[in-house]
Amino acid sequence: AYERRFPTCPLIPMFVASDTVSEYKSEDEAIHVIERRCKLDIDAPRLLKKIAGVDYVYFVQKNSLNRRERTLHIEAYNETFSNRVIINEHCSYTVHPDNEDWTCFEQSASLDIKSFFGFESTVEKIAMKQYTSNIKKGKEIIEYYLKQLEEEGITFVPRWTPPVACKSESSTCHPRRPVSPAINIPESATKEGLSSKEILNTSSSPSEPTAGTPDDKLDADYIKRYLGDLTPMQESCLIRLRQWLQETHKGKIPKDEHILRFLRARDFNIDKAREILCQSLTWRKQHQVDYILDTWNPPQVLQDYYAGGWHHHDKDGRPLYVLRLGQMDTKGLVRALGEEALLRYVLSINEEGLRRCEENTKVFGRPISSWTCLVDLEGLNMRHLWRPGVKALLRIIEVVEANYPETLGRLLILRAPRVFPVLWTLVSPFIDDNTRKKFLIYAGNDYQGPGGLLDYIDKEIIPDFLGGECMCEVPEGGLVPKSLYRTAEELENEDIKLWTETIYQSASVFKGAPHEVLIQIVDASSVITWDFDVCKGDIVFNIFHSKRAPQPPKKDSLGAHSITSPGGNNVQLIDKVWQLGRDYSMVESPLICKEGESVQGSHVTRWPGFYILQWKFHSMPACATTNLPRVDDVLASLQVSSHKCKVMYYTEVIGSEDFRGSMTSLESSHSGFSQLSAATTSSSQSHSSSMISR
Repeated sequence: AYERRFPTCPLIPMFVASDTVSEYKSEDEAIHVIERRCKLDIDAPRLLKKIAGVDYVYFVQKNSLNRRERTLHIEAYNETFSNRVIINEHCSYTVHPDNEDWTCFEQSASLDIKSFFGFESTVEKIAMKQYTSNIKKGKEIIEYYLKQLEEEGITFVPRWTPPVACKSESSTCHPRRPVSPAINIPESATKEGLSSKEILNTSSSPSEPTAGTPDDKLDADYIKRYLGDLTPMQESCLIRLRQWLQETHKGKIPKDEHILRFLRARDFNIDKAREILCQSLTWRKQHQVDYILDTWNPPQVLQDYYAGGWHHHDKDGRPLYVLRLGQMDTKGLVRALGEEALLRYVLSINEEGLRRCEENTKVFGRPISSWTCLVDLEGLNMRHLWRPGVKALLRIIEVVEANYPETLGRLLILRAPRVFPVLWTLVSPFIDDNTRKKFLIYAGNDYQGPGGLLDYIDKEIIPDFLGGECMCEVPEGGLVPKSLYRTAEELENEDIKLWTETIYQSASVFKGAPHEVLIQIVDASSVITWDFDVCKGDIVFNIFHSKRAPQPPKKDSLGAHSITSPGGNNVQLIDKVWQLGRDYSMVESPLICKEGESVQGSHVTRWPGFYILQWKFHSMPACATTNLPRVDDVLASLQVSSHKCKVMYYTEVIGSEDFRGSMTSLESSHSGFSQLSAATTSSSQSHSSSMISR
């Protein structure tokens, strides 16, 4: 019945055609494997198809029929946009272990959206919609073809029997077999630390850890293999923080090991860990750190004169990074590249470190969540204490400490010269106490003696410049030619270019001073879309309409308090003499957004004129919807004593001609964005930030 779906199926309108790519049959006809390339006409908005430049999407499907085991396994994955979106689907038909007349069916799928022209949320909804529709229709289609077979007089298919030569063995080939799953999704999901995929399973498994309640338990083998030793209290903190992220961030959330880093950095204080984790996720999103390894190529000057690089691993399996700081011309690099380029390069090193930790975890079969850094100070002198260079170093330390906590397993400082204490005095106050405990400092050749380098690094991989036999490919550094220096004005422009490669803006919201954005609409039925993160405090989001333009915006003097370098501000547009209902009207119901939440939505305009998006400070008593406030709300009210909130936002207007017929594709949702992600989970508690205006 299943095979009758091919080469095309009238019951699945989007299934246009399919071609056989390969086919295999065993000699005894017990195994039949066929692979097809399927052409699908996805029901997606015309605008999205236009941007993507495709009309059809191609999937590869592999069907494996095992007549001996009496199983049919189906695997499918997308071929189109496989570098941007990864979809895997697994299905299985098996015989029930207790009743051979029953057929068991299991289906699961995973979705991982890396990037899609800024329409990640839309693509996620389309995929969810298509998948849900397929699940509902799957049984109906099978029953249709079963009935068709009955009408043709086919009501029974003889069970496979081995060839005569194997008959003596066949008597042992038919014990009742347990149901075999299509693919070990629960194990792989947990073993990958709830990898950055959305696990959608039509059959629940008690062995699969979910994030439903704080009472959930993580699998012991998973903890040992990927997270390390956790006390019951630590495991509970991890589950509770992950659950909070799932409730407030529809979409991608960090992997368990990354959440654990922030918990460890704050001694498993959930409130403190949640605060720094949310700030870090917002920072990553704004500066597109998730894509830095794929989209940013370091300037040639860095590749030639930055004396650092990855070099095998230490005895604990941690990736080893070697930095020949004494051979590096920090002044020349800062003069040639500027502070921002250096910072971005260090961020790319840290991103590569995270990737190597994941690889080493798989290679060594135990959790590796940090790396070892070996710093050679041979050649360090007063030139390295050049003030702008030290300033750049301090800023780099500050950014790394805030966004990559607990990633440094050990820091080996070798051949520290007499000038080192001066540098240490300048730098150490900016380094976290827990991080400082991981520093081991050796003067002269002390690293060659007992308790030295051999205690931490195998003899075979000690770099040649430290007396070892292993050739180290780290650049030797040297003086940057002054011909490569650039003026302060050139560097300033380059710095702005680097850190304004973001579509998001930052704003501060104060009690009595909301932040407002003006959007002028010429054509009715245009669509206003928005995407914002609440970085600090709780806010109320409103949309207003006015037929007349407000006065030129006034920037609040308090707006100098910015959440990030590309400047936060505070703009107020609605004049205090304006009256709601007379001078302007509310076109959406107010939406209360909690600290740490990400919100996307859209509004279809009914009239031309001026629309005002407003983020307003939310006082805690006004948001109480129950007699008893939540503990989180009470804590939040204590933390926002400064009456200041911070938001990061992006808005866009889409013309009605590009959006007609696809209004529902941008219904509002809460979403997370970081690619340090694990399970993608829709929260039943998420709000809807917009209703479509008719």
